[in-house]
Amino acid sequence: MRRKVDGRGRTRDWALTKEQRDHLTPDEVITKMKLGNERFYKGKPSPHNYASQMRSSLEGQYPAAVILGCIDSRAPVEIILDAGIGDTFNARIAGNVVNDDVLGSMEFACAVSGAKVVLVLGHTACGAIKGAIDDVEMGNLTGLLARVKPAITATVYADEKSSKNKAYVDAVARANVLHATDVIRRRSEILADLEKKGALKIVGAMYDITTGIVTFLS
Repeated sequence: MRRKVDGRGRTRDWALTKEQRDHLTPDEVITKMKLGNERFYKGKPSPHNYASQMRSSLEGQYPAAVILGCIDSRAPVEIILDAGIGDTFNARIAGNVVNDDVLGSMEFACAVSGAKVVLVLGHTACGAIKGAIDDVEMGNLTGLLARVKPAITATVYADEKSSKNKAYVDAVARANVLHATDVIRRRSEILADLEKKGALKIVGAMYDITTGIVTFLS
């Protein structure tokens, strides 16, 4: 028998089904992510039977969202949103920057597979943001960090603009998330059209590595 998770500790032992996913609106998907994060930072995550979820997803996957996060080991998306196997598509790249491959993956996730939300998830104390502020140049990292530079330019900040200033780093990280959501809309007609039709929401959020709280920005 499949057991439902209702926030009171019952084990979730199945992957998201097509019927369940298709029944959700983009706003409902976002609400579920917020509630999942609340369970996480309060230390009350849902019990997951991952082996059972794995088996139930063998015939197909129906994630409700695609999430672009950073590779930072302190920001594991599925854990901080209390998600299970089959709940989300996940792309991770330093600085949660957008490139052609990420956009193509998002278009597959939404236009082909039916995901309802695109979430760009930045985080506090981001090393990629610090590297971009410091103009780090090293192999292929140079080009990646260049994608963060528009966020530095866009950040209005009155105090010390330094990678040693934690508040400034986090302000740039926030601007970088908003820049990424703008890039997605500008560079993907497919995703922008889905959003205009109401079938998709493109949103940004920041994860605080100190508190565990995810704050949605847009």
